[in-house]
Amino acid sequence: MSRICTITGKQALKGNHVSHSNVKTKRRFYPNLQEKKFYIPETDEWVILKVSAKGIKHINKHGVLKSLQKAYEKGIIW
Repeated sequence: MSRICTITGKQALKGNHVSHSNVKTKRRFYPNLQEKKFYIPETDEWVILKVSAKGIKHINKHGVLKSLQKAYEKGIIW
């Protein structure tokens, strides 16, 4: 499974480690992903989502079903 948030679409960024002597080596910046179980009362079922910390805050504010519908409209999930 890839390291992408199912709600916000956040994914890993590329960058450099920069040492004291200014030597640059490639590295990745990963999002703060959590695998979390959410309850959808409209359909009376549980879903397990891999979401970032910001995605969890978005779900807490707007609700699971609305957040999933918005992610589907944006093309993040299909």
